[in-house]
Amino acid sequence: MGESKTLYVGCDSLDADEIRLAASKALEALKKTNVRTVAIGTYSNDCPGINIKALVEGFILGSYTFDTYKSKKEPSKLETITICLEDCSRVDLSLETATKALRAATIVAEATNFAKAIVNATPEDMTPIALAEMAQTLTSIPNVTCKVMDETFLKEQGMNAFLAVNRASVHPPRLIHLTYKPENAKKRLVYVGKGLTYDSGGLSLKPSEHMVTMKADKSGAAAVMAILKGAATLALPYEIHAIIGATENMIGGNAYKPDDVLVAKNGKTIEVRNTDAEGRLVLADCLCYAQELGPDLLVDMATLTGACVVALGEYTTGIMGHSSELKHSMLKASTASGELSGSLPFNKYLKKLLKSSVADMSNISTSRYGGAITAGLFLDNFIEEAHKDKWLHLDIAGPAYIEKAWGYNQFGASGAGVRMNLYWMIDDTKRGDQ
Repeated sequence: MGESKTLYVGCDSLDADEIRLAASKALEALKKTNVRTVAIGTYSNDCPGINIKALVEGFILGSYTFDTYKSKKEPSKLETITICLEDCSRVDLSLETATKALRAATIVAEATNFAKAIVNATPEDMTPIALAEMAQTLTSIPNVTCKVMDETFLKEQGMNAFLAVNRASVHPPRLIHLTYKPENAKKRLVYVGKGLTYDSGGLSLKPSEHMVTMKADKSGAAAVMAILKGAATLALPYEIHAIIGATENMIGGNAYKPDDVLVAKNGKTIEVRNTDAEGRLVLADCLCYAQELGPDLLVDMATLTGACVVALGEYTTGIMGHSSELKHSMLKASTASGELSGSLPFNKYLKKLLKSSVADMSNISTSRYGGAITAGLFLDNFIEEAHKDKWLHLDIAGPAYIEKAWGYNQFGASGAGVRMNLYWMIDDTKRGDQ
């Protein structure tokens, strides 16, 4: 038997996210050793189930490595982590309750890591067709189905804004529609994800230094896929749809141009003033398609604006929508999950900045200020009146992909938005049971 050793990790408090961070830091230290087994307590006499979930999430999120393109892999020698329940003596914690907490946390964290892997994949490997193939692998989960529609379908549906963005790419577009449909579903939740597998900026070409990391412009697509994966694996009582507009935004003789006027699926016309404001064009058509499903909750997720990063910082998701109650509930779920988010208010005066003299609207604002909000207000043009109070727009441009490690997130993709939405669903299930 080998010598037993103790590793101490500082923890600012016993709040759930501090526990996640401590678990991740411990794992990072252990990766550099030959340790194969670890035992740890729950560090709680009040809500050990929450601490167990936080520990498990911290370990799994912290264990993620992206070494697909490395010729030399460096696997950890750690094999087993045991969570000991002896320090929960003042609380009646059954093994069954602890096991449920462990399972839920494992599913949520693994779904997040699933999103990370998709986002980190290169644009050469993760084309729109490859993204659709990845979505189809989720049909191995009970009650999950997947439909993939091509450019012929997009033309039939009048999704001309989406098609315009794709025109200069050699890779054809795909509209991906994943469905999780359990028996006796309580609500219908529809998620729409921006799936730009690469964004060069189009003819409004990005500077070269800003083009690096644009493989991450599919982070919204990866998130909605991962949310459905997590919810279906947890067997949550919701009918869930994940709608993804998958395409590249490239340059070429057939590229769409500034000054073009596009007709979206709902018949509204859009003056193109910047081809690098392409994500909102794809989302506009996808949101029109999504609303035909009659959602009880409609959420779009996108790395939409650099302006959101300016407003809230690199690590924080911007939450926008018309319903204060809905925004607050997502903010609360975000905090519980450990994700950072902030609410950005819609402003009727900013909406005027999207006016066009030749079409119903412009795809960019006439002002450099408030860009995250004007992007959300652009999307609002494609939300029907009946769905406005059911809709949330999540701009994940800040936290989706960071070129430095932070917290329990590695260099690269963080799986932004996955945990907060799964926590929102789990919390909503509890509210429904009360």
